Amino acid sequence: MSPTSINETHESEFASAIAVERQSDTSFTADIDGDWSVAGAVNGGYLLSVAGLALRNNSAKAPDPLVLSTYYLGPSQGGRAEITTRLIREGRSSATFAVDLSQNTEPKITALATMGNLAALPDDVATTAIPPELPDPDQCINVAEAPGDFIESAPLMKRYDMRLDPETAGFATGRPSGRGLLQGWIRLADGTAPDALSLLAFLDAFPPVMFDLGRFNWAPTMELTAHLRAEPAPGWIRAKL
Repeated sequence: MSPTSINETHESEFASAIAVERQSDTSFTADIDGDWSVAGAVNGGYLLSVAGLALRNNSAKAPDPLVLSTYYLGPSQGGRAEITTRLIREGRSSATFAVDLSQNTEPKITALATMGNLAALPDDVATTAIPPELPDPDQCINVAEAPGDFIESAPLMKRYDMRLDPETAGFATGRPSGRGLLQGWIRLADGTAPDALSLLAFLDAFPPVMFDLGRFNWAPTMELTAHLRAEPAPGWIRAKL
């Protein structure tokens, strides 16, 4: 099978950044974008979106991640990555896959994913999750206005329009609350409407929650499990961590 480039749209920065190229029925390559990095390591949520796009192209009837459980085996850098997928079980409305992403033959992430079709699910999502009460985005703290040295070390922040609730952003002025809570609004900086794949990226986009505990050391993502219940509504996404 000849390589085929898979890109959601040509206008979207996000779609270009997560694009994968099919090499065979079960393998893909990707050009990991180093601009989605923090402290020199590519962000784990962004990598989930790359892996999610590869999985999306393995099953037309199950294009969306319903559950994705991922282990991070080592830091990733910008550059070529190889992605392999393996079908574990396929049912009438869902399919379960294993997926691995490596760079220079070194494994970087390994995951199990159950894929389905969010558009086919009922609109009345039953969940115990309660949307956080937030000030309007223009009354929240714009992360893009953080000191230049912080933005320089975390170019990922330029990829999002992220607004933090002032009540949970005291760490930015040396007054963490000690509750271990962050919440705010997020959307893609390029204006792309949110979808299932960008939700995966959003999960790992915010500053570490431990900042609100006054602990500012490096906090690499070691494991991340995502449960998606519905397609996101257009516009801002509320987040509580």
